[in-house]
Amino acid sequence: QVQLVESGGGLVQAGGSLRLSCAASPTTASFNTMGWYRQAPGKEREEVSCISSSDGSTYYSDSVKGRFTFTRDNAENTVYLQMNSLKPEDTAVYYCYADTLVVGTLWYRGPYWGQGTQVTVSS
Repeated sequence: QVQLVESGGGLVQAGGSLRLSCAASPTTASFNTMGWYRQAPGKEREEVSCISSSDGSTYYSDSVKGRFTFTRDNAENTVYLQMNSLKPEDTAVYYCYADTLVVGTLWYRGPYWGQGTQVTVSS
């Protein structure tokens, strides 16, 4: 059974930092791609960052590049989104996602979603 459980959201002042965690089951290494989306009130869901299991390459949206860092700890089956220099426009619900679960020779297409965690940045 696939589970993605986020934590680490909260309220922070502009310029501050937060680290989001996403604990994945069965394992982070089971998924071809893991990443983070966010959705602010009245706006469309935006992909923030993702990481590929095949080569470890990461993607960042222009809006967060240089401020956010996405890392994966396969030993802990957890991915992290370190968010620095936060801005009020980063306020959103952040969702962890995973795509294409690989179990042996079987592939299960996603995406799979976590429940979301609220990040609020005050000015």
